[in-house]
Amino acid sequence: MKINIGIDEEQRKAIAHGLSVLLADTYTLYLKTHNYHWNVTGPMFQTLHTLFETQYNELALAVDEIAERIRALGEFAPGSYKEYAKLTNLKEADGIPAAEEMIKDLVKGQEAIAKTARSIVPVADGASDEVTLDLLTQRMTVHEKNAWMLRSLIA
Repeated sequence: MKINIGIDEEQRKAIAHGLSVLLADTYTLYLKTHNYHWNVTGPMFQTLHTLFETQYNELALAVDEIAERIRALGEFAPGSYKEYAKLTNLKEADGIPAAEEMIKDLVKGQEAIAKTARSIVPVADGASDEVTLDLLTQRMTVHEKNAWMLRSLIA
């Protein structure tokens, strides 16, 4: 059935593509954060283990919201490692870094996702897609705050 939500097909496809990149970035950061949660060691273990768990749980909820928005726009959401690898702006970690390097890597990931979300704003705004704009604002808020919290752990 044809979609008639006040956003034309070309705009919906462009927004959905941007959201697909955001989804890939978010899922990649989710995997990285979960990995670091499992493998962090050192004197800050308990603090980082708990913080990473909080952040990966939030990311897990976010991927669902982003994917469902893509579907509401009439496009299929990417859902495989292969697709995510093509779309993401984030790099996977090599091995298990030291705790401080984990923190720095996660800051970069949080900031990258904030930038990805921000890059979609003009497209969504041009289509008067307030629903996507709201989602993007929420994602930028979370990622900018998470980056700040992680940065504050580094002396």
